[in-house]
Amino acid sequence: MDEAALHELLSGRRAGPGASLLRGGLTLASSAYSAVMTLRNTAYDQGWLKTHRVSVPVISLGNITTGGTGKTPTAAWLANWLRACGRRPGLLSRGYRALSPTDQSNTGEQPQCGNDEKLVLDRLCPEVPHLQQKDRVGSARRAVQEFGCDVLLLDDGFQHRRLDRDLDLVLIDALQPWGYGYPLPRGLLRERQTGLSRADLILITRANQCSKHDLATLRSELQRLCPGTACIDLAFKPTQAVDLHWQAHPLSTLKDKNCIAFCGIGNPKGFEQTVSSIEANCKQFHHFADHHHYSRNDLLELEQLAATVGADVVLTTQKDLVKIAADQWNGPPLLAIEIGLEFLAGQDLLETRLRQILHST
Repeated sequence: MDEAALHELLSGRRAGPGASLLRGGLTLASSAYSAVMTLRNTAYDQGWLKTHRVSVPVISLGNITTGGTGKTPTAAWLANWLRACGRRPGLLSRGYRALSPTDQSNTGEQPQCGNDEKLVLDRLCPEVPHLQQKDRVGSARRAVQEFGCDVLLLDDGFQHRRLDRDLDLVLIDALQPWGYGYPLPRGLLRERQTGLSRADLILITRANQCSKHDLATLRSELQRLCPGTACIDLAFKPTQAVDLHWQAHPLSTLKDKNCIAFCGIGNPKGFEQTVSSIEANCKQFHHFADHHHYSRNDLLELEQLAATVGADVVLTTQKDLVKIAADQWNGPPLLAIEIGLEFLAGQDLLETRLRQILHST
């Protein structure tokens, strides 16, 4: 089941007895998952499970739902901000669906290891070491000892409680804040919303893409769940397009161009809105599973689709482009839309909290 079909099922838009029966089974599994997560969090809260500190500050960036809340551009902003402050940050992540050393990736030179998020972050903050392994306590110690990092960014770290942190930043997508209201697998919640009480700051992403009423309602709900925790409003704006050779192109060149678009990310609707915002004439949008690795057959189908609809250009995301080598593509120009982080409210507050962490540890 691809991402689009999954969202149709979980949202309830997919009707029929079969869909209802499947949702019922997922609800039972969701109850079991939720119970396990509650027990695990209680074990950490009570000290039954041990947390481990390292000798430098740790800043966690995470979310409460699966899928794309915008962690990658936010992590890049944080890493580059820390470097601008004269610090030596290191990125820590698990490396879900990482490429093997033999997988092709579009790096311009040699194939690289790591998943799509690492490959994108390596380009957005090239001077920042990025360690990917399941044992993030071990990778934290390695980052300090081998790379001389003096501050660590724990990517996707809100539920990874084994590594102690000095600041917990949690991203909430304004368009889909609660993952259809259920924990996995019936919904997209990684844990119950009450877990937000652990957050130090809430970063509301895509705050510009929802109505003022919906944003106010979300803020009220967050205030109920985590009283006194400040919220910061973020937007993700397209900045430019890059081709398979990582040459930049202004977005104005895409206006009114016939195109098809595809992606394999956790929030395909977000990318659809991005394509719409640049005023390209998108003939068809194709979804792949999150972190999809593209085969030659996948690319051939996309090339044929582009030819069928008369596309002048094919658009995708940076996370998808890094997994496609230039010599693998034979269709119209393939461009990724780069996304930049924009603060709508609260940038001073975030920077103040970051400075406090850096100076107090």
